[in-house]
This record gives sequence, structure tokens and C-alpha cells, in this order.
Amino acid sequence: MTDSSTAGIGSAPAPGGPEKAPATPRWNWSWLRVTGSVGPLGIATAVLWLSIIVLLPLAALTVTSFDEGWSGFVDAVTAPAALDSLRITVFVSVVVALINVVMGTLIAWVLVRDEFPGKGIVNALIDLPFALPTIVASIVLLSLYGPQSPIDIHLNATQPGLVVALAFVTLPFVVRSVQPVLIEVDREVEQAALSLGASNWTTFRRIVLPTLAPAIISGGGLAFARAIGEYGSVVLIGGAIPRETEMASQYIQKQIEIDRPINAAAVSVALLAISFASLLVLRLLAERSVRKEQEAR
Repeated sequence: MTDSSTAGIGSAPAPGGPEKAPATPRWNWSWLRVTGSVGPLGIATAVLWLSIIVLLPLAALTVTSFDEGWSGFVDAVTAPAALDSLRITVFVSVVVALINVVMGTLIAWVLVRDEFPGKGIVNALIDLPFALPTIVASIVLLSLYGPQSPIDIHLNATQPGLVVALAFVTLPFVVRSVQPVLIEVDREVEQAALSLGASNWTTFRRIVLPTLAPAIISGGGLAFARAIGEYGSVVLIGGAIPRETEMASQYIQKQIEIDRPINAAAVSVALLAISFASLLVLRLLAERSVRKEQEAR
């Protein structure tokens, strides 16, 4: 006998009964699932995009810089005016990076550890140089520190003016590098050190600073790399005086204007080499720091 509960299974519907709706096609979306690996297609897309946006322009610039051969490249980079612009650029960028390492760390400390009215506004203002066109920053600094300075501070066409302009546009790199690390610092260790009689400076130097050091170095290096190629913020306040305040980016612009593209490309490649070397050093320091942390665990 057939159980009534199973009757009709697999049999045709009764004549005149309701017809079943056709099954909705089900598509396989498994290729959209996020996994640990993007696969060959994702890798190929990333390589293609990087090639179009980064590698091809850099390759074209490098080829242009060697249009007159290696000797032409060396002559363009070692020209007295080019060397002076590179020297000024590196010197000012190093000074700016060191200033931002100190002041950026201090600002990050205040934003994380202290409470005061308007803290949210100050925190938002840190990112303003990222959104503000750098030429606007140069106009503002020129009106504030130029010949018609309302506060009687004249930095126009001086290296201190370059430092102020570049410090403005590179400050967020240090603050935003140090701030998240400082938030994660275990304050119980600091309190234990203070309870054992350590001074605030000793606690900071022995406990906090080693933890913040990788972030501080990273932020300072990024600030240096950004300052190396900056143009907009110094174009007005700097004055572009040859061998005094002319940055490498301004020298490159001048070479283009006088129809010397090979010289401009050669100095540009030199700037790229300096920036790449600084970023490579940062990468190696970061990997070394990670290895030390893993060994300590």
C-alpha cells in the first residue's frame, strides 16, 4: 500500500488543477565572492592599471631624459643651476620633514590625549591641506607673509618662506601617521612606569617613543617625499630666485618655458630617484620594525 502522505509525488498534476510556475533561473555569482586571492584576472587588471597610470608615464619621462644619451643626461642634471635647485629642494625638504616630525607628533598627542573646546574642528582642519589646492595656499601665505604683510613678517622670496609653505602642505602626513598608533598605545604601561617613580619625559622616551617611532619615521618620510616635488605652494611665496629660492619643480617649469624639455625631464628623473630612494628606505625600515615585533612576541 502507498502511504497517502506520499501520494502524487512525482506524478502529473490533476487535470484542470493549478499549473506550477516555471522555475526562476538561478545565476552563479560565485565569481564575485571576496576571497583571499583575487585570481589571475584581478592581478592582470591591477598590473594593467598601474602600467597605464604609473609605469608608462615614468618610462616616457625616462626615455625623454636620455634623448641626448647618458652624457646629455649627466650634463643636464649637473648644470650649476640644476644642482643649486636640487640642493635647495633637498635641504628645505629635510628641514620641513624634521619640523613636522616634532610638531606633527605634538599635535597628534594633543588630539589623542587632551580634551578641549573645538577639538573636532581642529581635527578636521588637519586634513585641509589635502583638499585645498596648493596654489591657494601660496596665495594665502603671500598675503600673510608677503610685502604687504598685515603682521609685519616678510618671508617672500626667502628660504624660511619655502619652509612655511611646505610645512603647511605636508603636516597631515605626520599627524595622520602617528595619531592611530597613539590611540592604540597601552596606557596601563605608562601608568605603571609613573607609579614606579619615572618622570613624564622618561616614560615618554622609554615606553611611548619606541612604539611611535615607526609611525613618526613613516610620516616624516612621506612629508619629505611630498616636499621634494611640491610646486603650487611655493610658486608665489618662494620667488624662484636662482641659486637662492628656486626649487627643482620651478627649475623644471622654467626649462619647459625656454624649450629645453630634455633638461626638464632629466631633473624630473633626478627628483623621482630621490623620492623613490626615500620611500624605499621607509619600506625597509617598516619591514625591519615588523620583524622586530614578531621576534619580540
